[in-house]
Amino acid sequence: MHLTLEFGGGLELLCGSVKTHSVDVKSEPGEHELKMRDLLSWTKSNLIKERPEMFMKGNTVRPGVLVLINDCDWELCGGLDTELEEKDVVVFISTLHGG
Repeated sequence: MHLTLEFGGGLELLCGSVKTHSVDVKSEPGEHELKMRDLLSWTKSNLIKERPEMFMKGNTVRPGVLVLINDCDWELCGGLDTELEEKDVVVFISTLHGG
C-alpha cells in the first residue's frame, strides 16, 4: 500500500531530518487491510533512525505526538484500529518542545 508519511515538530530529526516519506507498506501476513498499529510498528522499524522511544511508547505513539490521517485526528478515525487506504497521508507532529 502506498502512503505518504510526514513528520514535524522535531520528529523529523528521528528520521534523518527528512520530513516527508513516500512509502510502500505491506499488511501483516494473513491480513487484508493495513491498520495504524501495523504502520506504527513498520515506521519504528524502517524509518526511525535514532531514539525510537521519542516516537513510540509501548505499541502506540508517545503522549504529545499528534497523529493526523488525511488531516483528521486519528482518535476520530479509530486510533490504532484505523484501517488505512491507498494514498493516505499520515502526519506525526510533536506538540512537546523544550525551552
